[in-house]
Amino acid sequence: MLPSSNGLNVLLLVAVVLCALSVVTSQHKARKLYIELQKQKEHAQQMEVEWGQLQLEQSTWAALARVEKIAVQQLQMQMPKSGQIQFIRVEPDGHINNQP
Repeated sequence: MLPSSNGLNVLLLVAVVLCALSVVTSQHKARKLYIELQKQKEHAQQMEVEWGQLQLEQSTWAALARVEKIAVQQLQMQMPKSGQIQFIRVEPDGHINNQP
């Protein structure tokens, strides 16, 4: 072998080792990112479940029967009689028109 071919072989060996290390590093980073992606997907799914539970809870708290029960029992409110109801119409020009 010629002395220049030994130098070329060493140079090629170094290049191959560097390429192999970069492939390993890239794969490691890709795996770490994939694991993080899976964690974020799981977190998003948990958040969706919690959002559904909160919507259900809100609908329960805002149920008409519950609100009416609290209004009657705790606030001593009652439905107005027909003579106590007044309709107020606001005209397009901003004028208020009371109708008995």
